[in-house]
Amino acid sequence: MAHGQKVPDPTASSRGTDFKALHRKLEGALAKIERTENNSKMVEVILETLLAGFQAELGFEGGRLYRREGDEFFLCCGFGTSHDAPVGLRVPPDYLPHRRTLDEGLLIMRTSDPGYDETFERTIGVSSTFAAIAVGEGNTHIIAFSIDGEVQEERVLYSLTAVRHVVNLKLEQQKVTDMLEESRAIQESMLPSSPPALEGYDIDGRSRAAEMVSGDLFDYLPLSSQLLGIAIADASGHGVPAALLARDVITGLRMSVNEDVGIASIIERLNQVIHRAALSRMFVSLFYGEFAQDGTVVYCNAGHSPPLLLRSGSCLELEPGGPVLGPIPGARYHSGQERLQRGDQLVMYSDGLVEHENRHGDPFGTNGLRRALRDAADASPRDVVGAIFAAVDARAPGTLQRDDITIVVVRTT
Repeated sequence: MAHGQKVPDPTASSRGTDFKALHRKLEGALAKIERTENNSKMVEVILETLLAGFQAELGFEGGRLYRREGDEFFLCCGFGTSHDAPVGLRVPPDYLPHRRTLDEGLLIMRTSDPGYDETFERTIGVSSTFAAIAVGEGNTHIIAFSIDGEVQEERVLYSLTAVRHVVNLKLEQQKVTDMLEESRAIQESMLPSSPPALEGYDIDGRSRAAEMVSGDLFDYLPLSSQLLGIAIADASGHGVPAALLARDVITGLRMSVNEDVGIASIIERLNQVIHRAALSRMFVSLFYGEFAQDGTVVYCNAGHSPPLLLRSGSCLELEPGGPVLGPIPGARYHSGQERLQRGDQLVMYSDGLVEHENRHGDPFGTNGLRRALRDAADASPRDVVGAIFAAVDARAPGTLQRDDITIVVVRTT
């Protein structure tokens, strides 16, 4: 070996391998933890999981969880050798190990280190070296571990780094899931809870999201005892951005409609609002119709999949209207009109229905929709909606739904 040549460290690669293996194992263990009602409970479950499944591997014999309340931290719970730690105990804000944990993110503290308070640590069941990590956005929690036996500092630091990273990922995942759940709850509250009542009509609708939240929405807008508005909207894409845009359309429509303003004017104003609110790359299609008790339907189709009007074996598409909402602020819209007869059936849907593909990549298409409608020709709107969804699922069992699907069926009685 040449003089001065650095001797390779034979343990360097193995340390990296060990760290990655530990990280993967931690991720696998925490991935199995179900979502909880709050972050404190989540971190408590994580701590219990770590001590139960990794006690020997990590060398931790006890654990404690502290939660931030304002500018102070209080003990939430203890496990292992700290199972009798006094819940609610306030951590002195000037306690050096506490301050270092918040400042540095992780800490190893030996009994001989400056700042170690033997009296305080004994109160919470600690009589040996301990390690601590700060987790959560803004250091909302501190997890502390009692270490059994001789401390292998490098391995403990590896372990703490892996634990801290994986715990923060889990907390961030919970935060995102909570936001999605809240968005889903808000969106579901905007969907009609039951069909509307309008003499001479039988109506039903259903929406099925591709993700937790949907870019589709439909709504019933009672204008009077003799007039009902029905809207179906489909924002580009799906997920949260599309859901927010669809919500804005339905909310704007609810605030705009009345019996004294023409439908085309309402849609033109709504288009300007959506243009200002939406990202330039996003748009939303909308079909809106006002159904009168005498069977008259005045409607505007803003770039939406044309509803099908089935009458005595024939099928008419309701197309008049204009472009999708959003991209063109000065777009002009016009309305169409039909007079429904007894037994007519109008089927409104989003393009996620006809574009849904089977395992061979073949879309359901308008032909698939028409076949499903023929098979359910004499059924109620509720059963027609169910039959269409059943036809989609039967044609493409087990395939991923890539877009939201919404169906609204109106039959004159």
